[in-house]
Amino acid sequence: MAKDKTMYVCDNCGQESSRWLGKCPTCGQWNTFKEIKVSPSIPSPRNPAAHAKAEGGRAASRPIPLSEIRTEAEARIDMGDDELNRVLGGGLVPGSLVLLGGEPGIGKSTLVLQTILRLKGRKVLYVSGEESARQLKMRAERLSKNGIDAAHASESGDGDSDSSLLVVCDTSLEDIFNHISQIQPDLVIVDSIQTIYTATVESSSGSLAQIRECAQQLLKYAKSGGPSIILIGHINKEGTIAGPKVLEHIVDTVLQFEGDQHYTYRILRSQKNRFGSTSELGIYEMRQDGLRAVSNPSELLMTDNHDGLSGVAICAAIEGVRPFLIETQALVSTAAYGTAQRQATGFDYRRLNMLLAVLEKRVGFRIAAKDVFVNIAGGLRVTDPAMDLAVIAAIQSSAVEIPIDADTCLCGEVGLSGEIRPVSRMEQRVAEAQKLGFRRIIIPSYNLKSINPKLFDIEILPVRKVHDAVREIFG
Repeated sequence: MAKDKTMYVCDNCGQESSRWLGKCPTCGQWNTFKEIKVSPSIPSPRNPAAHAKAEGGRAASRPIPLSEIRTEAEARIDMGDDELNRVLGGGLVPGSLVLLGGEPGIGKSTLVLQTILRLKGRKVLYVSGEESARQLKMRAERLSKNGIDAAHASESGDGDSDSSLLVVCDTSLEDIFNHISQIQPDLVIVDSIQTIYTATVESSSGSLAQIRECAQQLLKYAKSGGPSIILIGHINKEGTIAGPKVLEHIVDTVLQFEGDQHYTYRILRSQKNRFGSTSELGIYEMRQDGLRAVSNPSELLMTDNHDGLSGVAICAAIEGVRPFLIETQALVSTAAYGTAQRQATGFDYRRLNMLLAVLEKRVGFRIAAKDVFVNIAGGLRVTDPAMDLAVIAAIQSSAVEIPIDADTCLCGEVGLSGEIRPVSRMEQRVAEAQKLGFRRIIIPSYNLKSINPKLFDIEILPVRKVHDAVREIFG
């Protein structure tokens, strides 16, 4: 039997070392290396003979030429949720390991539970390390009537049920593998990874060694012909999922569930995805009966009572392949204590400073002694560069106390020379603005070459510089 070996891992970036180091050579942090014990791998329940052959000293696999490897399009698992399917890249890939992270109480368990209650023809094993089986049943009953029926059908063993949800409250990794081998589910939910421990590591559950070892064994199990596994992980006070960053390196997909508990909206982002795009996001609305997928976020992210108010601009933004309109708010006031403040909510703070410098230098707009506050309505965080023009327009509108026409939409990236740079997927942005009833949209002049204005019933105003945009907006 192979002996355990000791290695050291940086809990900030995941760098591995055979000896302890005071300073991490990768991230430069001090005293971040933690000692972990690497144990022999747990045998794969799907193919124990191959594992025994490998333990006997003979190779369990052989190198294969790339030309001889067969690739087949494997059907993804439809999760029954359009928003979740979009973020995953079209559905859940069989045999994949997905990490769903978020702050405590944000709605991670609610999202997963209401999703698996809607699955049809799939056997699901829900491993709970935080809640009892009775608490899970109460949560399912509170979510929806369909969840009650699915839970009752699973308990009664009714063969006519479209879904089968089995719940086990266990925190031992070895016992979890035994349950999976007996049940043979299509999907396994582990809630949460911090509560799972393995007897091969001598440390408490939730530690770096336990999280790393459990995640590696679950990944090996899924890749050896096992079911798809979804891990739920909390975010600690440093903002990392499930403690160490190393866990994000192990899994196939990392989903971030974020949002302010004071708002009803929740954002599901893909931070890492080996089987799809990382620029997609899903929007949910938190209600008493669970999370509701928002199919048209533009109507929720804009208010109807901003007509006649200064400091409000509407931007046609795109996140992933999805266009929607966002309300940008700005407030400019005299600095009360002599030092100007710059604050941004939902927008990059450094980019705000850059845009203010462009206004000061290129446009001649004196704002050095003014407090500037920028907010993206709805608690959304946007990274689309096309937000630049809307942010500048909102700041100028608040400074001169002149409202922007409520039927005007903007999009465009602002360069350091004061030019309006082109943005991608302009046709989708214009079509979204037209669908919501806007009468005109201000776009970069370069983008006018890539679209046909005759196809739209909205007035398209091309601009080359910030000066041109100011004249179109304020006259």
